[in-house]
This record gives sequence, structure tokens and C-alpha cells, in this order.
Amino acid sequence: MRFIRSESFKADYRRLSEQDKELVRSAVTEFSAACDRFVSDQTPFPSRLRVKAVKGAPGVFEMTWSFAGPDGRATWDWADVQVMDDSGATSSVPAVRWRRIGDHRIFRQP
Repeated sequence: MRFIRSESFKADYRRLSEQDKELVRSAVTEFSAACDRFVSDQTPFPSRLRVKAVKGAPGVFEMTWSFAGPDGRATWDWADVQVMDDSGATSSVPAVRWRRIGDHRIFRQP
């Protein structure tokens, strides 16, 4: 899965502790594979990632990367990116646009 990071996400990520960043990296590895399966054949996301729609923010989803102190969440939406193949032809492929990352406070502006 391809990823795009918003400026808000980048700023949020810089504020995470090194321990939290490691938890995020681990969860994103699993999340990326789950996204590929979802795009391919609509396989549901693993329940431990708690992927669900954000209430009041159409098209925005959340993913949980930590359950224990601190509560770790990330918001994202689907996007399309243009990629070029070996022949020079471009096509549109799905991507995840990371919007915010942190604790429940990110839901104020997901």
C-alpha cells in the first residue's frame, strides 16, 4: 500500500515518543498488508487494528496502534496516486492518506 502523509500527521508524528513511534511502525506493517487485502477483495481489516469510520467526518477512518497508555490512534482516508510503469504509462492506484496521529485529541480535527 502506498501512503501519503498530511502536514498535520507529520507534526503529530514528530511529537510521539520513540516508544510510540516503534508501536506505530509495527502496526503500520500489519495495516499496510490489510489495506492491500481490502483493496484486492474487500477482506475485512483485522479486529485488533480497530479500523472504523470516524463519526462526523465522512470518508475519514481511524486505526488503533496502541491500547495501553497512551491510547494510540491514527486517522486516515483513501486517496489515489499516479504511478508510472516501466513503459512510461501512468495509472491511478489506491493509497492511504494519513491525516492525524496521537491520542483521542486528534478527533477534534480528524
